[in-house]
Amino acid sequence: MTVEESTVLVDGPWRHRDVTASGLRFHLAEHGPADGPLVLLLHGFPEFWWSWRHQLVALGEAGFHAVAPDLRGYGATDKPPRGYDAYTLAADVAGLVRALGAHDAYVVGHDWGGMLAWSTATLHPRTVNRLGIVAMPHPLRLAQALRRDRAQIALSSYMAFFQTPKLPEKRLKQGDLVAELLARWGGPGFPDAETESRCREAMAIPAVAHCALEYYRWSFRSQVRPSGRRFLRLLEGGVQVPVLQLHGAADGALRTETAHGSGAWARGGYQLHVLDGVGHFPHQEAPDLVSELLLEHARS
Repeated sequence: MTVEESTVLVDGPWRHRDVTASGLRFHLAEHGPADGPLVLLLHGFPEFWWSWRHQLVALGEAGFHAVAPDLRGYGATDKPPRGYDAYTLAADVAGLVRALGAHDAYVVGHDWGGMLAWSTATLHPRTVNRLGIVAMPHPLRLAQALRRDRAQIALSSYMAFFQTPKLPEKRLKQGDLVAELLARWGGPGFPDAETESRCREAMAIPAVAHCALEYYRWSFRSQVRPSGRRFLRLLEGGVQVPVLQLHGAADGALRTETAHGSGAWARGGYQLHVLDGVGHFPHQEAPDLVSELLLEHARS
């Protein structure tokens, strides 16, 4: 068994397997009937598929085909040297929908997974039938805040550190930065010992730290590149499917004020729930409530 497998193949009621999409091998965990409506759960940073363990069970037991992949560069998924731009990452998500035998999916994303969910619904609209967004404003709303809101700029200062070579990778692999960010961003009492341990182990898998940082580095560099400016222009049209947005009132990474306003780009219906006492990881901090809200949205 490889390091990746021993770290991420956590036992549970779910099933583990690999699928091929976008020319890569993606590891995923799934639960529920294979012919049920597909719900694709996209994790954030610094996590892996396991962060959706509660929702995998709740959605699967409700009759949905719940699938939580390790994103490109994470966990037991392939770790190519490039492809961490929004265009390629959104194509990964659309490719996963097709590889799983579905025409479209309810795409749910947290943090970077939320960014990919917004992006996929814009760039590959036929593959998305609704969106569940956890702790991630619409990319254009976030861009506004990073230009105008000093408090949000201060909270996001870590992204500048992520642009430097080698040191961020070293601190992520050592685990101290993983523990620091989980605690800083989460609500009171987060993370518990198991969550911290599993995230530290997952980030220490060879190449994962570098790949995870490439998401941030592309985002930063793209601001002055034609492809990045084109991506933002494409986002201006908004998404045409129903959107459920969940945000923790105690989020230490993204202010509640930043979350507000994302509905301006939701053309097919929009709900925002701000969860009291919850930080940046609602699906782990308040799993029952998040699962209930996602199920209600899936059935609406």
